[in-house]
Amino acid sequence: MPIIKSAIKRAKQAVKRREKNIGIKKDIKSAVKAFHANPTATTLAAAHSELDTAVKKGLLKKNTVARRKSALSKAAKEAGVKLEAAKKPAAKAPAAKKTPATKPAAKKSPAKKPAAKKPAAKKADK
Repeated sequence: MPIIKSAIKRAKQAVKRREKNIGIKKDIKSAVKAFHANPTATTLAAAHSELDTAVKKGLLKKNTVARRKSALSKAAKEAGVKLEAAKKPAAKAPAAKKTPATKPAAKKSPAKKPAAKKPAAKKADK
């Protein structure tokens, strides 16, 4: 057991971090198993989401997740699952922007330089 205060704190943090990481890994495994048991677009999306979360949390590397997602997509294609396109709410197309009549911008005055500090008066030794 650590004696130094900072080492004790580090040990506590490591335990919490480990538990969190194990939880995320379990979520990934369960989502992937659910997909393999019942390959559908929703289970695939859930598995992809869990993998993306692991990257965001820094648990898995980006290329590792890309490889796993690719394998899942390949399995989905073989199973005949239609991959749904990302359905994001359609943003309203900006209408032709009306530019209000503006006055011509006035010339900006050059930025003022800060006043130079005066050197501190030297104290005479007695």
